Amino acid sequence: METKKLAEIFTMNGGEGQYSYAKNSAFQKAGLQITLEFINEEIASKLEVTKSLSSSKVFKIADLGCSVGPNTFFAVQSIIDAVKLKSKREGLNPESIEFQVLFNDLVSNDFNTLFMSLPERQYFAAAIPGTFYGRLFPEGSLHVVHASYTLHFLSEIPKEILDKNSPAWNGGRIHYSQKEVREAYSAQYAKDMDLFLSARAKEIIPGGFLAALIPIPHVGDRPLHYDAFESCVMDMAKEGLLDEDKVESFNLPLYCPSEEEFKVITERNGHFTIERTEKTYRAVIPDASKPSVKSFADQIRSRFEGLLKKHFGVGNEVMDELFDRYAEKLIESGTLSGSHKSFVDFFVLLKRKVQT
Repeated sequence: METKKLAEIFTMNGGEGQYSYAKNSAFQKAGLQITLEFINEEIASKLEVTKSLSSSKVFKIADLGCSVGPNTFFAVQSIIDAVKLKSKREGLNPESIEFQVLFNDLVSNDFNTLFMSLPERQYFAAAIPGTFYGRLFPEGSLHVVHASYTLHFLSEIPKEILDKNSPAWNGGRIHYSQKEVREAYSAQYAKDMDLFLSARAKEIIPGGFLAALIPIPHVGDRPLHYDAFESCVMDMAKEGLLDEDKVESFNLPLYCPSEEEFKVITERNGHFTIERTEKTYRAVIPDASKPSVKSFADQIRSRFEGLLKKHFGVGNEVMDELFDRYAEKLIESGTLSGSHKSFVDFFVLLKRKVQT
C-alpha cells in the first residue's frame, strides 16, 4: 500500500446505497448519543460563551471526519442547542449568535451526499476538505471541535511494517498482533496525534473545546473482530481470489489506543487540559443471530470497501464474497458473542489552555 496515497483513497462509502456509510452508521450514532450528553454538560458548566465571542458574534463549530451523514448533523445540532442554552444562562440573547459549522473530511469524501442530506438548519455550513493531521482553519477561529469515531484512523501505515528487513514486518497479516508491529502502530499513532493536537491548538480559541470519541480495546490490545477479517483475506489469497503480493503489502490503517496512551500523548503535547474522560460499554450487536452479524459485516464494509477495491483492484463480486465469508467467520468464531460482546468507547473533552 502506497502510504502517500492513503489520504486520497481512504474514505467511507458514499451515496445512499446498501453498503453506504449513511446506511450503515447506526452503531456509531448510538455511541454518539451517549457521549453528547457529556459534551453538553461540559458546555453548561465550563464554556464561557459570551467571553469567547468576538464582536461579530459568530460561533464556529468544526466536525472532523464528518463522512456523509447523518451522524454529523445530529452531533453539531446538539452542540448548537447546548451553546444556545448556555448563552441564555449568561444573559445573552441566543438569537443574536450566528453559528457556522465547518464539515471536514478527506478530499475524496462524498461531500455531495453530505450536503444534499443537510437538514433544515440553524447555521451556515461549509466543507473543509483535507487531512486533519495538519492545519485546516485560520488561527484562533474555532470555538468547539468535535471528532467522533475518526481519531483511531492513521495518517499512514507505519513504514517499518512494510519493510521485509524490519523486525516489525507484517507480511501475511493485515493488522497488529505481534509486539513489534503493535509498537510500530502505537508510535505512528503518537506521531499523528501530536500533529493533530498541535494543529487544533492553533485553530481553537483559548478556552475552546475539543471533544473526541475513540474506540479503545476491551479484550487484549486490539479489536478482535479484525482477526476474522484477516483470516478471510488470507483464505481468499490462497485460493487466488486476491493477489498474494498485494495481501503482503496491505495493512488496516487504524489503531485503537488505550486510555492511558491518549492521556500521555495529550499531556506531552501540552496545549490542552483534560477536562473530562468517560468510558462507555455497550453491545457490538443486539444478538448473535445471523442478521445481526451480517449487519455488522456491512458496517465494516462501508468503512473499508473503497480502500480494499483500490488496493486489490477488484470489484463488487469479490467484495460480496469477502464480506459474506467475514459474516460467516464471525458467527463460527463467536467473536461478537459472550465475553467478547462488549464494545468500549473512550470519550475525552479537552480545553485549549489560556495563553499567558
